[in-house]
Amino acid sequence: MSQEVRVRFAPSPTGHLHIGGARSALFNYLFARSQGGKFIIRIEDTDQARNVEDATEKLMESLQWLGIDWDESMDIGGPYAPYRCMERLDIYETYLQKLLDDGSAYYDYMTEEELQEEREAQMARGEAPKYSGRDRDLTPEQRQVYEDKGIKPVVRFRVPEGKSVLVNDAVRGDVTFETDDIGDFVIARKDGIPTYNFAVVVDDYLMKISHVIRGEEHLSNAPRQALVFEAFGWEKPMFAHASLILNPDRQKMSKRDESIMQFVEQYKELGYLPEAIVNFLALLGWSPVGEEELFTIEELKEQFSLERVSKAPAVFDTDKLAWMNNQYVKEADIKRLTELAIPHLQKENKLPESLDQEQYEWVEKLISIYQEQMHYAAEITTLTELFFQREITYNEEAREVLSGEQVPEVLEQFSKELKDLSAFEPAEIKAAIKATQKATGQKGKQLFMPIRVAVTGQTHGPELPQAIALLGESVVQARLEEAVKQ
Repeated sequence: MSQEVRVRFAPSPTGHLHIGGARSALFNYLFARSQGGKFIIRIEDTDQARNVEDATEKLMESLQWLGIDWDESMDIGGPYAPYRCMERLDIYETYLQKLLDDGSAYYDYMTEEELQEEREAQMARGEAPKYSGRDRDLTPEQRQVYEDKGIKPVVRFRVPEGKSVLVNDAVRGDVTFETDDIGDFVIARKDGIPTYNFAVVVDDYLMKISHVIRGEEHLSNAPRQALVFEAFGWEKPMFAHASLILNPDRQKMSKRDESIMQFVEQYKELGYLPEAIVNFLALLGWSPVGEEELFTIEELKEQFSLERVSKAPAVFDTDKLAWMNNQYVKEADIKRLTELAIPHLQKENKLPESLDQEQYEWVEKLISIYQEQMHYAAEITTLTELFFQREITYNEEAREVLSGEQVPEVLEQFSKELKDLSAFEPAEIKAAIKATQKATGQKGKQLFMPIRVAVTGQTHGPELPQAIALLGESVVQARLEEAVKQ
């Protein structure tokens, strides 16, 4: 094993960056940085049928948004280029031939129909389906018969019989697998393109990967990869399989599960802050020392260790994520939040496509009064509804407040005080409320609630003077007049 810590994130370009993939990337990144090692990105694009155009670029954009950088990859190069698997086919071919030459691999000419029949027969007998080994020991003459028929073979790895495979796992300890349960597996398809379990071993060895850190769903691949390492006589990396991620119902998270957003880009689009997503992902299966829950990425780099990665499943708690993001929103720069919120208000046609300076400053003030309660930027459209609706519809609670016998006097007096203001600003409006109290003798809820309900339509909301200032004098006066009528 390389003395230097070298880890990799090797996604398949089949779509957006999934939460599980993002966690794997983050764990690799944090481990590399905590150990002064290297973090490499390699694109596993050998499954051509599943590849999606532009997926690689989107994956890397999402990683950059999260604040994850890398030391080697297809975009910046490195000593072990190329870092895209389909550009390494000549390398794989060389090593594939070595296994064929020494008998560790062989050509299999079974058709898909024959394989399916074999699997169905095994299951009918109550057996776990696996390749029977029909073509394991074909003679050159037998192979030629298939070749003459134009049948293209796959290449299978010859799994030794009756052997135990030991996988050293930094999270799970030593894990043992029996080769009799595995069966000979395909390492190159009929078109000659290698499969994942072969290509990944060659790449990890040649790129001097010291630790393979990934999700538990890859644990079943570990014995196959270990066998390929052993066939070449190569030292295996240290494996580390992090726990499964469960949905809020404590079921294994499926990409088809529409009850939860599962892609990093979705959270970005909703206006979550990347530092909150990183913090949340780090705690999905890793526990820090102590009770603290909020960490910067720099603090995570210092604290992260494989010893504190858990075997127990991690639950993706959407409420916890919203709470955590709110903690970061509270501390965020108001201009940053404004920039995040504006597109959502524009999408709902609440703001024009371009804002002048006065409009921008108004929006900034609007965002600031909701900063404490906003969980993510897209929430601003519902939080600020009262500032964009022309007419107010009073609910039962609001109508009850307005039915008080003191209400007309309070609202009429407040309207009069507002007309006498030299500037329609929060401090002046606060003074007008006090003047209304003095003139009417009303105070507390008897004073504030009628004013709040009349101008906002709500019994709860942001600081009243700030809200009134943002609504503007003409809107407020019109609403006060309408409330008195009702």
